[in-house]
Amino acid sequence: MKRVQHQAEWPASWKLSYQFDLEEVYGEPSNLGYSYSYANRRKVTLALLREELPSGSTILDIAGAQGNFSLTLAEMGYRVTWNDLRDDLGDYVRLKHEFGEIDYAPGNAFDLGFTSPFDAVLIAEVIEHVAHPDEFLLKTAELVKPGGIVVMTTPNGAYFKNSLPRFSECPDPSVYETGQFKPDADGHIFLLYPDEIERLANASGLVIERRLFFTNPLTNGHLKTSHLLRIMPRAWVEALEHWAQRLPSSAAEKLLLQVGVRFRKPLASKNAPAQAGGSTGGASAVNRH
Repeated sequence: MKRVQHQAEWPASWKLSYQFDLEEVYGEPSNLGYSYSYANRRKVTLALLREELPSGSTILDIAGAQGNFSLTLAEMGYRVTWNDLRDDLGDYVRLKHEFGEIDYAPGNAFDLGFTSPFDAVLIAEVIEHVAHPDEFLLKTAELVKPGGIVVMTTPNGAYFKNSLPRFSECPDPSVYETGQFKPDADGHIFLLYPDEIERLANASGLVIERRLFFTNPLTNGHLKTSHLLRIMPRAWVEALEHWAQRLPSSAAEKLLLQVGVRFRKPLASKNAPAQAGGSTGGASAVNRH
């Protein structure tokens, strides 16, 4: 993607997006923990998609923000539709577009009336910002073709430092509606636990095909380790992250901050509705900026 140059006359949303681009894609981070964590999320997200999705497939990127995943996927040969509630960001994404097929569909993705479902839908760091994650995942599943996939990344609710409430224990999630869709960590409402993700998948008619925990506290600069990131070679940080992602599931879900999930929408049976369930890839069973 093209690198854009900051302009004084840009709207505030573009200026904020540019600050995130410095951290995420331009290699000029002010917060190494954020930058390293984003690199982990990018690696996991792209792997979960390209492992099962051939080039030329259609992908909807919901709440795509400044478009870094949308643009990267388009450059990889996918036919991408960028979406975000903030329609003014579309022109910022266009500035960075260099090559690849990408359409722009700002607004509420569930109200846009797409003419056909997608091979895949990406919901990266979105579901934790909505008051009704069950309804959100159900509506997301409706945008996917039978046999298609949904790829989700989200903060891990089982992480031992998480202090937010469990969605499954909230008697009335509607009390959070006025605060939903706020950006950044301040906008997090529920951080889903692994068992909750499985229940939401079942209720949405999706199968959990693969699940990965990633980003340890050092990589993210948590637990007062941010100063270590300034002196440790990046190769050491990445080696520790590589080791952490290979922890047993019972330890990983407590010690790692993020989770990536690939859901599959089953093909409809001729005789009965498709049933959710299946493997979690060896593990026990809106907007991001």
